[in-house]
Amino acid sequence: MIDILTANKQTLVTAESCTGGMIAAALTDIPGASAALYGGYVTYANAAKSRMIQVQPRLIRDYGAVSNQVARAMADGARNTARVDYAVAVTGIAGPDGGSEKKPVGLVYVAVSSELATVVIEHRFGDIGRDAVRKATVQAALDLVLQVLTSDPA
Repeated sequence: MIDILTANKQTLVTAESCTGGMIAAALTDIPGASAALYGGYVTYANAAKSRMIQVQPRLIRDYGAVSNQVARAMADGARNTARVDYAVAVTGIAGPDGGSEKKPVGLVYVAVSSELATVVIEHRFGDIGRDAVRKATVQAALDLVLQVLTSDPA
């Protein structure tokens, strides 16, 4: 994906909650990432989502931090704040605590924002352990970025 972004002279930013910077770390493991990766926001606290990437507090209040609406707002807010071509955002419940009947452990939303659209995918990884949920989230995020990059007209 770094090669696609670099070839198109495009940039990407991350906005991470439950992964705490793991997506940005995975991207910086790739040689040449500095040509395409703008950086990342770790917005673990709800206040950080609002202050750093302009997620409206009412969205968090009305839908919860782990929601389609907040994931979309995180991706759009990160892309607009960083003034880049793409943003990937994740919010979820990695566990072992924090789950409920409506929002169980392993529920994660992954969003990718571009000028054309914002795509949000819900994942239910299940209660597979905190580390496994976080790793699955990183993979899902990278997969969605690649999917969007290969479907967006360059």
